[in-house]
Amino acid sequence: MADLRLGLLLNAVSPAVGGVLVRGEKGTAKSTMVRALAGLLPSITVVEGCRFACDPGAPDPQCPDGPHTAGSHTAGSQAAGPQAGVPSVDRAARLVELPVGVTEDRIVGSLDLERALAEGVKAYEPGLLAQAHRGVLYIDEVNLLQDHVVDLLLDAAAMGRSYVEREGVSVRHAARFLLVGTMNPEEGELRPQLLDRFGLTVEIAATRDPAERAEVVRRRLAYDADPAGFATAYQADERALAERITTARALLPSVLLGDAALRQITAVCAAFEVDGLRADIVMARTAVALAAWDGRTAVGEEDVRQAARLALPHRRRRNPFDAPGLDEEQLERTLSEHAEQPEDEGPDGGGDGGPQDDPDGDGGGGGGGGGAPEPSDPAEPAGSGAGQDAPAGDAPAEASPADSAPPQLPRPGGAPARESAPVAAGEPYRTRLFKVPGTGQGTQGRRSPAETDGGHTIRSRRPQGRLSRLHLSATLQAAAPHQLARGRSGRALQLRTDDFREQVRRGRESNLVLFVVDASGSMAARQRMTAVKGAVLSLLMDAYQRRDKIGMITFRGAGAELALPPTSSVEVGAARLEQLPTGGRTPLAAGLLRAHEVLRLERLRDPLRRPLLVLVTDGRATGGRGALAEAGQAAALLAAQGTAAVVLDCESGPVRLGLARTLAAQLRATTVTLDELRAEGVAALVHAHRSTATRKAA
Repeated sequence: MADLRLGLLLNAVSPAVGGVLVRGEKGTAKSTMVRALAGLLPSITVVEGCRFACDPGAPDPQCPDGPHTAGSHTAGSQAAGPQAGVPSVDRAARLVELPVGVTEDRIVGSLDLERALAEGVKAYEPGLLAQAHRGVLYIDEVNLLQDHVVDLLLDAAAMGRSYVEREGVSVRHAARFLLVGTMNPEEGELRPQLLDRFGLTVEIAATRDPAERAEVVRRRLAYDADPAGFATAYQADERALAERITTARALLPSVLLGDAALRQITAVCAAFEVDGLRADIVMARTAVALAAWDGRTAVGEEDVRQAARLALPHRRRRNPFDAPGLDEEQLERTLSEHAEQPEDEGPDGGGDGGPQDDPDGDGGGGGGGGGAPEPSDPAEPAGSGAGQDAPAGDAPAEASPADSAPPQLPRPGGAPARESAPVAAGEPYRTRLFKVPGTGQGTQGRRSPAETDGGHTIRSRRPQGRLSRLHLSATLQAAAPHQLARGRSGRALQLRTDDFREQVRRGRESNLVLFVVDASGSMAARQRMTAVKGAVLSLLMDAYQRRDKIGMITFRGAGAELALPPTSSVEVGAARLEQLPTGGRTPLAAGLLRAHEVLRLERLRDPLRRPLLVLVTDGRATGGRGALAEAGQAAALLAAQGTAAVVLDCESGPVRLGLARTLAAQLRATTVTLDELRAEGVAALVHAHRSTATRKAA
């Protein structure tokens, strides 16, 4: 919590740091900490009446409420210097919350196309980006945002402006904000592009100290009993903290980032092989903010060390299954190798450049606090627990797969099933693309064809709700036959509400990919299970790249288990797969029936998300003379439900029974072998097929 507190305060001192991403388990007061920041931010001066928070000293020349001139209440001058006579007011900086299910119009603002075309009026209603300008944009559960929303945020964060383009009608305005997001990694990771836009990242977890947990509960209960009195008790401390932020902001331009500190920053970024140069810039800004927060005018080595711990962990991921983190030994080694040497000593001279050589003697901005008050300081937002969504003591809903081994499944007669130790997965690879047949209407993604907000226009229709994607030619065609009857005169077009048409676009949707994995004894050969796990891991990575939800059912021994309920977190799926034990009988029918039940429930929760079943099996079924027949009946039940399916045939050896292909026919599914799963293997098969066809034709 000290790291989170420090990260938020550094952004308050220097918004150029670029925001904070807060990763952690549920019930740890992430949202409470972020919302507490709003009360500490210095007030801002804005042009009176401007809906876009223009600075009267440097108003936005493109402000939709402009131009701002002396004596106007909704306008912005083109000049760069302070504008004498421009009406202005002071107000608190805003913390604007962006909901997970937010629409595009709510983010960038809505433009009334009907009035724009029929009346020639730019009727623009500002969105959340305009409200967040010069303030904080807070996104709870940022990892659950839809792709098109992420694209809008990326554009605004990169350009510092928001654009609204609708059929030739354009509005743009400044949108510079401090981006703060919170997320639970169990529910899925962020797209790399958005992840890199966060300047700092912090990993938090609930304390395991009973005394600290008791204090959190004690303060929460005190807040519930008397919210006003509780806030008053900490008012002086919060005021002191706000004044310290203001003082640090004033000191910030005077802080010197020397060549030695800059060399350490770039050396650390190079040593950790981070992509691009954004990490170097963020680290430099963070180190300067740390020095200002501590009241110093020069950046020291401890500032660089603390900046690296905050700015680099989320930039080191190389694939979706890598956990953010930083090698402390490598960090210390790099800092030591590039520490500033005394002028009278060569590179082999004394001084190891370690923390004990800090010229300030006070540890710089590090030590888990950067000069922040001790944890017992009542001004600490984390300690108050005021208004948090759940007590900090709440435990995660699920234990980590590494912490809890799956239970032994009973065998007939009471003997435990023979179980093999988990086998490591093979290296993942690019797989062929599997789609759900037909055209869906689900969440925009990258797998199956669907009518979505993105993609290319295929037709027009009457608006369903508020008009947002005008089909101009279809609108004109609908209005043209009625112009004489409406008394048209001159060049102006006479339009009515029922003339308007909107675009219907075809793109791709994300799906629910449900893996049903045979973990029985017939799959337990080490080399075989390594290949199977590698194949499933490759399909998991494919699901991550295509923005799918995933789930996993395993069957072995006496029945089937939902190892991973449907989620957006492929990391959790990979962890479950890595720890998957094998052994025992093959209750194939139980696995298919469990899949049928899971899909039935998911259709009720999210009826527009179409499922894709991936059955990983060799087709064998044990547990009685009718085991294969029962499996066939379960497969027919899924087929009757219209479930799109793929059977990954894992049968190997010189003698093959073809049971998986028989099962696939009952499922009405596509069958692929492990060798055919690779994308390059598919290309080779197609090439060979075409070559054979060409020879036959000749």
